[in-house]
Amino acid sequence: MTNQQPKNPLHGVTLEHCLTKLVERYGWEELARRININCFKKDPSIKSSLKFLRKTPWARDKVEALYIAVIAKPAGSSPWGRRG
Repeated sequence: MTNQQPKNPLHGVTLEHCLTKLVERYGWEELARRININCFKKDPSIKSSLKFLRKTPWARDKVEALYIAVIAKPAGSSPWGRRG
């Protein structure tokens, strides 16, 4: 049996990929402003942030939600498949 998730925008996307894309887009300072997490503010790194996010579900949820909102969804997308 295949575990397919066609409607899940995070299917097949690692937390590391999400975080890397957000850092590339915003940088650490802006990311810390958007998501108030200390690991983004003080001496941030992908490795230390991943360690924290994997242990902290609420923080991971915020990172994933921002990724979906700004990177995973194409601009102008509509849940009904039409633009506008």
